[in-house]
Amino acid sequence: MDVMQLLPNLYMFRFPVGHAYLWRGADWLTLIDSGVPGSAPAIAAGIESLGHRPADVRRLLLTHHHVDHAGSAAEITTWADVTVYAHQADTPVLEGHEQGRPPLLTDWEQRLWDEVHGGKPPQPAAPVVVDHRLHDSDVIDLGGEPAVAVAVPGHTAGSVSFHLPRSRVLFTGDTIARLPDGTVILGVFNVDPEQATESMKRQADLDVEIACFGHGEPLTHGASALLRAAVTQLGDRRSG
Repeated sequence: MDVMQLLPNLYMFRFPVGHAYLWRGADWLTLIDSGVPGSAPAIAAGIESLGHRPADVRRLLLTHHHVDHAGSAAEITTWADVTVYAHQADTPVLEGHEQGRPPLLTDWEQRLWDEVHGGKPPQPAAPVVVDHRLHDSDVIDLGGEPAVAVAVPGHTAGSVSFHLPRSRVLFTGDTIARLPDGTVILGVFNVDPEQATESMKRQADLDVEIACFGHGEPLTHGASALLRAAVTQLGDRRSG
């Protein structure tokens, strides 16, 4: 795992699959997503490398229930008094009461899915108690920095992004992704592709300078314009 500083109080924990992010508030730390199962020790080491303790984490924001984002959530909650936030529609899956809906895959997504998962269904994350079931426009205090929950269904029923309007930062989870060549795309493996497209458009309308993705490198300058351009390109491909 690599640690990348994006702002004086924002860090990316770069994993081979499923990035996590750390926000340093005035009085506590907030993690956005938790990586795959077994990622907690690396995240703890990254936090310590920044001069903090894992016990300083008091908020864990989950963008959705998939195992590469919520896989270490249960372990992270053992570090201290960690409050877990997730959208109400994904909460039953995160808590182990329901299974998530399977994605509707295009032909090329099916090939990618088989390559990633070896033809087997992905295992769910270890159950974690969600302390706050989020709804659209709920505001979360990150220690002096407000974060607005933006309901962005489509990748999962309860996908949620987190918008920090004061700092102009957006955490998209898997609703938007970035390829190795820098191309910004609609996230893959969606349970409702049309709904996912509308959610991407909604996020492109936000005023953000930095966009942090679950997969791919973040946009660190002029994110709003680049997201809008990606939406336009998506529409052009579908109409062409």
